[in-house]
Amino acid sequence: MAQPVKQPEPWLRGVEPGIDPVIGHLLHGSRHIREDMEAAIADLSVAQLWTPVHGLTCAGFQAKHLAGSTWRLCSYLIGEQLTAEQVAAIAAESTGNETAPQLLSLISLAFDHYDALLRALQPEQFGVIREIGRKRLQTTVVSLAIHIVEHGMRHVGLTIAAAKAARG
Repeated sequence: MAQPVKQPEPWLRGVEPGIDPVIGHLLHGSRHIREDMEAAIADLSVAQLWTPVHGLTCAGFQAKHLAGSTWRLCSYLIGEQLTAEQVAAIAAESTGNETAPQLLSLISLAFDHYDALLRALQPEQFGVIREIGRKRLQTTVVSLAIHIVEHGMRHVGLTIAAAKAARG
């Protein structure tokens, strides 16, 4: 049986015509997060996903938090503050019994939303101020858009470590 052809990382797969290069790079980052999460957890059982090993936070939490935090950060990206429901959902990220396909679906939905926001973003909006959290700490639209991918990649790394530990 032929082995699948390994593609280069998303950022090396070409430039999307008509897309600002900064936005294009962030879209590549979004794709990279999805692909790495799929590779990390797709074959894990529910027990492997949700059982902490060697003091690491479990892979299930990392995946569920990645999806939830991406939705929350996207709220800030469009200039909104978090709703009471979004704040309440944070506590539910630390436990669960979701399967790998369910978690990957949550991640995909969150990053589909992020990608749509990016595609609607104009470079002239990069410097627009956004306020984050109860303290309303200020940042710019472009800094927040970049942070979403940075934060996502941090949780990808933690997920990979947790998944490897779960496999023994």
